[in-house]
Amino acid sequence: MAVADVRALAEQLGCASRAYGLPGAALSTGCLETVQQLSRLFREMLPREMAEESIFQNLLAILMKTSSEIELACKDSCESVNVDMDLLLIAECFRCLRNACVRCAKNQHIIRNLQFIDVSVHLIQLLHGLENEQELLLTAFRCSLQFLGNLAAGNGDSQNSIWKCAFPDLFLTCLNHHDVKIIAYCCMVLFTCLNSEKVRELLEQKNLNVALAVLKVYRKQLESEWSITLLELIMAKVSEKNEVTSEELAGLLKQADFLASCFQEKCQTVLRLTSAAKNEDEEALVTIRLLDVLCEMTSNNRQLEHLQTCPGLLETAVDILQLTHLAGKQATNVFTATHSVTGEGEISHPAVGFKSHLIRLIGNLCYKNKENQDKVYLLDGIPLILDNCSIDDNNPFVNQWAVYAIRNLTERNKRNQALIARMEQQGLADNSILENMGLEIEKRDEKLLLKSKKKPSSGTTK
Repeated sequence: MAVADVRALAEQLGCASRAYGLPGAALSTGCLETVQQLSRLFREMLPREMAEESIFQNLLAILMKTSSEIELACKDSCESVNVDMDLLLIAECFRCLRNACVRCAKNQHIIRNLQFIDVSVHLIQLLHGLENEQELLLTAFRCSLQFLGNLAAGNGDSQNSIWKCAFPDLFLTCLNHHDVKIIAYCCMVLFTCLNSEKVRELLEQKNLNVALAVLKVYRKQLESEWSITLLELIMAKVSEKNEVTSEELAGLLKQADFLASCFQEKCQTVLRLTSAAKNEDEEALVTIRLLDVLCEMTSNNRQLEHLQTCPGLLETAVDILQLTHLAGKQATNVFTATHSVTGEGEISHPAVGFKSHLIRLIGNLCYKNKENQDKVYLLDGIPLILDNCSIDDNNPFVNQWAVYAIRNLTERNKRNQALIARMEQQGLADNSILENMGLEIEKRDEKLLLKSKKKPSSGTTK
């Protein structure tokens, strides 16, 4: 039955595609109804697999005719041109194509070879140019992107073809659209097409606006998982040990500025994670990944030097460390220091390690930087870091990162050294922590000095 239905509709579609555009509303309506029937039929696997190339040729002919009508409407903006039927047909053709591509490599191959991608990208740009905010236009726009997403799914050749036609202009057009569904579908297409080579292209200086546009979605759409995905890709890129070109470095520095500003703006969202019901808060999850990326970026000397001068970043890191530390003391939550004697029961929570990474970032930003060392002193950040030195299952390696941060804070900084020495004498700093850092307190001329411990002499060195 499905085979007969497909063949019958294929014949009807051929007649309808030839008749579409001729005078008479009934012809257009008949064309729309035929495409709608095909769309419904293509929800099933067997009809999809039975579809012949002629069906897609006729759908292409309809799209090209509607494209001409839309183009005419864009040019004659001073006149009121009714394109409602064109928009209905565009939406239904893309629905039909979208359904035809689901788990069907044969149809993906045919559709790609018929140059649907070029026609679709051109049509999407035309839709964007229409000064029309009605739902019909938005629906056609959304369906076109859904089609491209399904065409790309699991098909490397289609992914490459879409990328070639759509990057960067079409992605920028859609990412900056006001409609949240259009933005989400655009992100779906973008990330479906990405591979390691395209990630490098995405993060080049000349294409950085696309990456930044995805991250700006995070500011507008708090439930966008694409921002987290992109941050994962950026982190993988900045973690590479390969030498970067001057152009790549310029792109990374521009990213660093933007990511730092995002972190400063959104960092307090992690406090929502004090509630067990909020442990999947999308905004807080993105903030956690932002911190991870900033830690990686500040582990690279050239990016570190740039971020050390980023206005407000260090202050924000100290402030949010203070807030999370207080939140953990005021009630039992993920920011509360815990320690299991047995070491059993791995803690699974998105905020695990957040305070460790904050301390790591502070330590990085203070590396051989006197101005930042002094800022942390004035912000009372040193006692705060020392107060986070205990073993904490919620923050693996927090002790090690605190040791690292204190070492960077006290390097060639006598005031910071003196502060820690006074704290130790007053019992405010754990002497064992200082010992782990290779430091000890020495009293000289009524002054307390923090100095490196002498290593015991031995016959070998390592």
